[in-house]
Amino acid sequence: MIVVGVGVGPKMLTQEAIEVISNAPVVYGSKRSIEIAEEFIKCEAHLIKDYKNLHLLPEDAVILSTGDPMFSGLGKFATEKDRIVTGVSSIQAACARFHVDMSTLAMITAHGRDPAPAKEAFIREIGLGKNIFLLPADSFGPREVAAVLQDVGVDARICIYEDIGYPYERAVCGTVAEPPENNSDMYCIVIVR
Repeated sequence: MIVVGVGVGPKMLTQEAIEVISNAPVVYGSKRSIEIAEEFIKCEAHLIKDYKNLHLLPEDAVILSTGDPMFSGLGKFATEKDRIVTGVSSIQAACARFHVDMSTLAMITAHGRDPAPAKEAFIREIGLGKNIFLLPADSFGPREVAAVLQDVGVDARICIYEDIGYPYERAVCGTVAEPPENNSDMYCIVIVR
């Protein structure tokens, strides 16, 4: 299979991704990933019903992954023989939007999983003086991040970037005392020290 990152939102496909999708014999993806890539899909597109069984799909199938497949994406299901095409990630978009050097970041995800390990990693990395990029969970968002920062005595700017690439995208920053509030479930958090 070929796992293709369709980017974090509309107009964020790479040229390589467009070529692979345009030449695909069959495409699989989530509703959102298919919508992002639909203008380039020239074959049958199927919704993925069971992500754990991607290995059962045809060898030449193109699997669409939102963002970049290798950060909280479907690249984790690829084997050594599968091909992975990167996409524009929320990390890249957020760093560009907030003018944060990616080399200063620790990247953490709580998205779609138990947030406890992400919280532990967050405390460890903030203690090392890093800026943080976080894909949040419902129970580990801006307010919880601000509470952790307050508990460990770190003052930082807390930024959220939501609905990236869509006409209604929103980027806003706050403080530990007054963290920003997200209006969407599709967002990321950047903590800048």
